[in-house]
Amino acid sequence: MFHLSRLVVTALAAAHLALAASAASAAEPARPVVKTEDGAVVGVVDDGVAVFKGIPYAAPPVGPLRWRPPAPAIRWSAPRDASQFGAVCPQPVSRGFTLKVEPTSEDCLFLNVWAPAKRTAKPLPVMVWIHGGSWTIGSGSKGIYDGASFARDGVVTVTINYRLGALGFFAHPALTHEAGADAPLFAYGHMDDIAALKWVQRNIAAFGGDPSQVTVFGESAGSGSILFLLATPSAKGLFAKAILESAPGLVLPKSLSAAEAQGVKYVARHGLGADSTVEQLRAMPAADLVGDYDATPIPDGRLTPEPVDKAVIAGHLISVPMIIGTNGDEGSLVREYPAIPNQLLMIFSPRKPELKSVYGAEAPDDSSLGRLLFADAVFGVPARWISAKSASPVWLYRFNYVADSERATAPGAYHGGELPFVFDTLKASWIKTPTPADQAVATRLHACWSAFAKSGAPCAGWTAYSRAEDDTLVMDASGTAAMMTGYHRAAFDLIEGALFDRRPAASPSGH
Repeated sequence: MFHLSRLVVTALAAAHLALAASAASAAEPARPVVKTEDGAVVGVVDDGVAVFKGIPYAAPPVGPLRWRPPAPAIRWSAPRDASQFGAVCPQPVSRGFTLKVEPTSEDCLFLNVWAPAKRTAKPLPVMVWIHGGSWTIGSGSKGIYDGASFARDGVVTVTINYRLGALGFFAHPALTHEAGADAPLFAYGHMDDIAALKWVQRNIAAFGGDPSQVTVFGESAGSGSILFLLATPSAKGLFAKAILESAPGLVLPKSLSAAEAQGVKYVARHGLGADSTVEQLRAMPAADLVGDYDATPIPDGRLTPEPVDKAVIAGHLISVPMIIGTNGDEGSLVREYPAIPNQLLMIFSPRKPELKSVYGAEAPDDSSLGRLLFADAVFGVPARWISAKSASPVWLYRFNYVADSERATAPGAYHGGELPFVFDTLKASWIKTPTPADQAVATRLHACWSAFAKSGAPCAGWTAYSRAEDDTLVMDASGTAAMMTGYHRAAFDLIEGALFDRRPAASPSGH
C-alpha cells in the first residue's frame, strides 16, 4: 500500500508539472531537468541559479528502517517535482535557532542542490553543508543556508537533512543485540551524512559538479559531525576538503553501555524497559522520541573506531586541507548549557589562579571565567590543537565581527553569528537591516570560503597555520581582518596543557 501511494503521488506530480509547463508563458525560464540515478528531478531557475529541493538521498527511515543504517532511496519513474523543500526531521521547538516553523516528518532524508543555470564545459567544485543544532534541531532548508550565492560564484552547493535527537543518535540493548558484532550503532545521523556524501559522489556530475572536488562544511554540531567523518575510515574519498566552523572539539563521549543505559531510561517514560523488543521500540510514535535528550555522538568502535582526540593524536584523521576556526563569543552558549561552565571551573580548579592571571580584566569573577573557559576549552583550543596536529594544510581563523545593529549589546560574535556572512544571506537572517559595512564583511568572508572550495586555499594574505608561527586570521569587531601571531597564546597554552595532560610551553604573558 505504501509503494502504491508513492506511485500515485508521483504520477499526480508528473501530471501537474505537464499542465504547469503547458500553461507557462514563453517569458518564463524553462524548468531544468536533471536525471539522477534514482529518477529525474525538475527544479526551478531563480536569478541565474538552478535550484532543486527535497531530493531523497535514502529511503524513508521509518517502520523497520528506524534505527538502521540508511537504505537506498526508492526510485521513481516519472519526473519528480523539486521546487519545494522536503520535510525536516522531527525535533523540539527551538528557543532561537528556528527562524520559521517547518513541517516535520520521520521521512526526512532529503537534500537540496543549487547550481548555475547555465552549464559550464568544465565541472565545478562542490560544497556540501551539514547544519548545526546540537544534533537535535535544524535542517538544510533554512533561509540562511540558501546556496544561491555560492552557485553564482561557480560552486555547486548541497545542503542536507540528517536524523536528529533520539531518532538519529540512540542506543538500546535490543538494538545492539539485533545489529550483531560488526554493524554500526548509535550514530544514525552520521550514517546519513555518509549516505548523502555518497549520493553526491554518484550524482553531482549530472548537476555540473565535480565529485573529486567536494568540500564538506558545517557549523557547531555540523562541524562536530565533520570531525567524526574525519575519524571514520569509510568516509575517506567522499570529500577533498573540509571547513569546520565552531567545531565542538572537546566532547567527552559516553561509552556504548552508557548510551544504552540512557536509551533505556529515555523510553522508560513511555512504559518500555530494558527488555523491550526492537519491534516495540520501532512502534513508538516519533513524537515520543522528540524532547530533552543528550544526542552527543559516541564512537561505536565500528563505524567510528576511536574518539576524535585519540584519532588526532594517533594521526588517524583523514588527511584533507581544512579551514577551522571559532567566533569571539562562543561563550554565548552558556544560555543553552548553563551547567558546563561550572563543570569546567571544577576541572580547571587547580589552574584557576593562573587562568585568572592570563585572562586578566576579561575574567573579573567566576561567571566570566566560566564563560571564557566554555569558549576556549570546548572550541578555541581544540581548533588550534587540531591545526597543529594536521598532516595537511590548515587555515585557522577567529571571527569577531558583530553586525552594526547588534554591536551595542553583543560583547562579540556569538555562536553561529558567522552563518549569514558565510552564505551571504544577511537579508534572510536575524539581521533585519544590514548596513553596507555588514554586506562588505559578508562579501569578503563568503569569497574566502568560495576560494577555498575552488583552489584549496582561501583569500590572499591568509597563511596556513604552523605551530612555530602560531598564526591566526582574526577578523575584529570593525570587520578588519589581519594575521596575528600567538593569538590568545597564554590562555590557550595553559588550557591545552591541562586538557591534553602536558605542561604548556613557555609563552609571553597576556593574549
